Amino acid sequence: MSMNYRWKNFREDEDRPEKPRRFGVTEIRGPNHTLLTQNVIQDIFESMGQFVDGLKFSGGSHSLMPKSFLKQVIDMAHRHNVYVSTGDWAEHLLRKGPSAFKDYVEECKQMGFDTIELNVTSLEVPEETLLRYVRLIKSGGLKAKPQFAAKFNKSDIPIGRDRAFGAYVPPSPRSTEFIEDVDLLIRRAERCLEAGADMIMIDADDLYKHADSVRADIIAKVIGRLGLEKTMFEASNARASEWFVKQYGPKVNLFVDHSQVMDLECLRGRNLGKNHTSVLGSSYFLF
Repeated sequence: MSMNYRWKNFREDEDRPEKPRRFGVTEIRGPNHTLLTQNVIQDIFESMGQFVDGLKFSGGSHSLMPKSFLKQVIDMAHRHNVYVSTGDWAEHLLRKGPSAFKDYVEECKQMGFDTIELNVTSLEVPEETLLRYVRLIKSGGLKAKPQFAAKFNKSDIPIGRDRAFGAYVPPSPRSTEFIEDVDLLIRRAERCLEAGADMIMIDADDLYKHADSVRADIIAKVIGRLGLEKTMFEASNARASEWFVKQYGPKVNLFVDHSQVMDLECLRGRNLGKNHTSVLGSSYFLF
């Protein structure tokens, strides 16, 4: 551990490895919701690069950037031992014809990307086609990371109020949200891993944004079948990160916003109690 981070004290039994890590991976969101200049990204890598494993250009943001700028950012990430991943952009290539995806893989390789993410929900392709895409990515020398969305109906959450036994409770209106068949999701993810996928990204925002009613059963089922090392969860806020680390320890793989990196690393390293909101406070990151 660097001399600059002696305040950070992991317990010996936590087995926190140095990079490159197979578990306890922290992937951060690149330019998408916020504008990150090259200087800001460099500051992130230089100040807390040892806690960042991967950088993802979410939402196809890399397709809007000059290739020269993109290459500079990718090279900078590699100098700090940070892998670089595309976001959910492959689905936009389907309208260009069957050879477009192969060309996309080759272009990503030439630009220096390490991982290509496949948003399974947006792709809307048959399972065999999805597996063919995974194999194409692997044959191109890159890592494949299929992303699945685990959703459920809000009305499945129990009503949190006292009521007398046998009293009539008006049924909650059914929402229009898609109800994900978790067994089907897991089976498709398992087939992706068998085809060579390196990591499965789970967009599980619906499962924990109602934090008092977290669908821990679904998350446990996903991890139980796919394994902690092969699963990464998108934690859209600090509360979600805290829940995952408390439930599954520092070895859980998480995708977070760049502003949550130091906070997450503190969570991985020590028990902060139930009422923790932020180790450093929201004012720490002003960019």
